[in-house]
Amino acid sequence: MKVDTQLRTLGALKKSGYQPRSVKDELRANLIAKIRNKDVVFPGIYGFDDTVLPDVERAILSRHNILLLGLRGQAKTRIARLLIHLLDEYIPVVAGSELNDDPLDPISRWAKDLIAAKGDDTPIEWLHRDERYVEKLATPDVSIADLVGDVDPIKAANLRLPYSDERVIHFGLIPRSHRCLFVINELPDLQARIQVSLFNVLQEGDMQIRGFKLRLPLDVEFVFTANPEDYTNRGSIITPLKDRIESQITTHYPSSIEIGRKITEQEARISPEQKEKIRMPEVLKNLVEEIAFAARDSEFVDKKSGVSARLSISAFENLYSSAERRMLLNGEKTTTARITDFWGVIPALTGKVEMVYEGEQEGPHAVALNIIGAALKKVFLQYFPNPVKLKRGQERDPYGTIKAWFSAGNVVDLFTDASAKPFLAQLDAIAGLKKMAETAKADEQELHTFMELCLHGLAEFEVLSKDFIETKWVFKDFLSGNLKDDSDDDMRDLFN
Repeated sequence: MKVDTQLRTLGALKKSGYQPRSVKDELRANLIAKIRNKDVVFPGIYGFDDTVLPDVERAILSRHNILLLGLRGQAKTRIARLLIHLLDEYIPVVAGSELNDDPLDPISRWAKDLIAAKGDDTPIEWLHRDERYVEKLATPDVSIADLVGDVDPIKAANLRLPYSDERVIHFGLIPRSHRCLFVINELPDLQARIQVSLFNVLQEGDMQIRGFKLRLPLDVEFVFTANPEDYTNRGSIITPLKDRIESQITTHYPSSIEIGRKITEQEARISPEQKEKIRMPEVLKNLVEEIAFAARDSEFVDKKSGVSARLSISAFENLYSSAERRMLLNGEKTTTARITDFWGVIPALTGKVEMVYEGEQEGPHAVALNIIGAALKKVFLQYFPNPVKLKRGQERDPYGTIKAWFSAGNVVDLFTDASAKPFLAQLDAIAGLKKMAETAKADEQELHTFMELCLHGLAEFEVLSKDFIETKWVFKDFLSGNLKDDSDDDMRDLFN
């Protein structure tokens, strides 16, 4: 709705022909306009085009309050914040009103008295839609006074008013959100008695404060977010409140690597300098996303808790930073990210997964390595044949030359902070590795990346032995490496 924001009095507003409408009607009308114009309604939200977003749009068209139900890191709050762009750009309010009173339909005693006293000369001001978004994180210590309001004894004393006068009320967040979008994150964390205070607002559109015979016909669009584990199993959202929230919409994690990459590259804070000096091979970008998928499938991770999209975002940032730190240590001007740089990604994993009992027994570091290993296996198989399931009747083992080279006693040390020349020399020295990487149709720039992928992949499939010792990955023949480890254990047992 187009309005003249230069209008400054109630009389001028009336002459302009302005007609007020509810928040839900605003959202509905502006959504209809966007759909008709084929505008993007929720920019920056990927993977929900055929699932979540149509449900959100239907809820808005139905003038519903909304509950977004999903595990952590599924863009619930992002969607709620984007709804603000469906509000009118400006709305008129009575100047100085703490409840955003509509000049043509005031609800507070203060605004009504002011209009009665000044009439068409009542001053108005214009509220931008960015100021009409209110967000509250639900915590167990949130009180009814915080959300609804309470009697303010200091106000009563200053104004010399009795407690029976409604002007002594200090309004809470919900009344102050009149004509606004109000978001409550993690709704199940609100105590049951606090949830009860929302009943009338949702069903009748009004509220009472401290027994005052006061009716505030509030106009608020509510959006709640919740974790399904809290919602379905612990039952933290009380049934009458669930019944009053008209639309419940379930979110989900990205369904493909491509969608995950879009989200990660959009959200990751990578500086222009990092992008300019560090080349990030496409296969490593895919590997970052595979790590998130592997974490969600891991037997050591609690699936009910979920694995946030923030894991892959933080991992991507750490991958860039690992390569940057190595580049700075070696005095290089540019560098290419490596699989060995994923050693620096581990801190991004350990704090973002909730582990089951078995995972806690393994330890966060071991679980992180296990997740990275599972992701490496999956990416490896996209480019190379499975070394465990070679085709029947195959005349020769495609990895035979590499195996023979390691069986001859050769060992490869890939230092995490090695400069380009010695690092690439170690890969080039492995017989058959370059030829194997060429079969993956790697271009010249990414040839060594695929050589490294092949080496790590063979280690994950236990064709080779791989150990991390201080600051390097050591690759050797699997059989000789394990025999040596067993003999070392026997010697320790003998002397103990």
